[in-house]
This record gives sequence, structure tokens and C-alpha cells, in this order.
Amino acid sequence: MEQYKQEFIQFMVESDVLKFGDFTLKSGRKSPFFMNAGAYVTGTQLRKLGEYYAKAIHDTYGLDFDVLFGPAYKGIPLSVATSIAISELYGKDVRYCSNRKEVKDHGDTGILLGSRLMDGDRVVIIEDVTTSGKSIEETFPVLKAQADVEVKGLMVSLNRMEVGKGGKKSALDEIKELYGIPASAIVTMEEVVEHLYNRECQEKVVIDDTLKAAIDAYYEQYGVK
Repeated sequence: MEQYKQEFIQFMVESDVLKFGDFTLKSGRKSPFFMNAGAYVTGTQLRKLGEYYAKAIHDTYGLDFDVLFGPAYKGIPLSVATSIAISELYGKDVRYCSNRKEVKDHGDTGILLGSRLMDGDRVVIIEDVTTSGKSIEETFPVLKAQADVEVKGLMVSLNRMEVGKGGKKSALDEIKELYGIPASAIVTMEEVVEHLYNRECQEKVVIDDTLKAAIDAYYEQYGVK
């Protein structure tokens, strides 16, 4: 596993973004882990987060694109932080763009925030996590309505590796199938478990044998077969 992925896993835990315990998800599933990207709240955290996204996007899609699109609301700071990181790490200037939940009818009018989209723009979509693919369902028509853009792919921070709405494939695989775009993550839950199992983080073992058994049982029920 790449060094930046190992660092990112520990960064999620240290930032209190990735938690382990007993959680009820929006889907109603009882999960032994939970991710809340809203816990990234400081400038230092956002700077590091942007760097991890930038490295993953560079490794997965290269830098042959024009715009980073972050769906409102959590995608807004992600697109800003990552566009800055791409500039600093790779010397590549990409534009950032997000959508508004409500159309603005005065001043900087329209549905978009940041850069306008133009025909021929190559776009990478950036999100925190995708469990059901619902946000892409909302985002894709917005993008296509603004201009004739080429979506190069989607990058999320964590692939939960559980079945999506269809009940057979992961949410990322469903997105690939429905929209014909690549979908990837900085890390997968398999990599998280591999890295944290019986390893100390903040002076304690994060995933011990008991928690590992709970995670295995969860994936036995909800994991992608």
C-alpha cells in the first residue's frame, strides 16, 4: 500500500472522521464503523486532505483535466482544497466548480459556484464518500445541463465496499455502470482494516480482534460479494 494511503488512514482516525463502534446509518444498517467528513474543520486538516485527494487523483486519472467539481455542500471545500494542492504539488492550475442547492438570481447568478463550465471541459468529480450514489444521481444532470463536458471520473475519500441501491454491486460500481465513468477512492475499507488491525494509532489499538470480527460480520451481510 502506498505511503500516502497509510498516512491518510491514520489521518482519518486522528481527525475523528473515521470512527469505530456501533452506529445506525441513514440506510438503517447497523455498522461497526462510521465516517463523517464534516469533522475536518481546521485549516491544517483541509490542507492535508487536499493533498491526499490530489495524490490519489494524480495516481488514478493523471492531470489531464480542467475542472474539479465538488457537489454542494461538502464537495465545495474539497474542490477548493484539492485544486490548491494540485497547484502546489504538481504545478498544474485546475479550476474549481460547485453547484448551488438554490439558483441565485442576482449578482453572480446561476446554479454554479466558482468557475463556469464550458463545452469540452474535462471534469473530475470529487466527493467525501458514496454509499448509495444518490449525490451523483443529482450531480450528473446538473453538469450535463451546463455544458458539453467530459467527466473523467469520480474520486471519493473512502470506498465502504458495501452493496449500493441495487443490492448486488458497490455504489462505485453502480456509478460506473449507470454513467459510464470511472469511480475510485483514496482508500478502501479493506485497506483501512489491513492497515489498522492490531496496530496502534494515538497510543491504542484501533481494530482489535473483537472489532475485526464485527467488521467481518458486517461485510458478510452487506459487503460486495
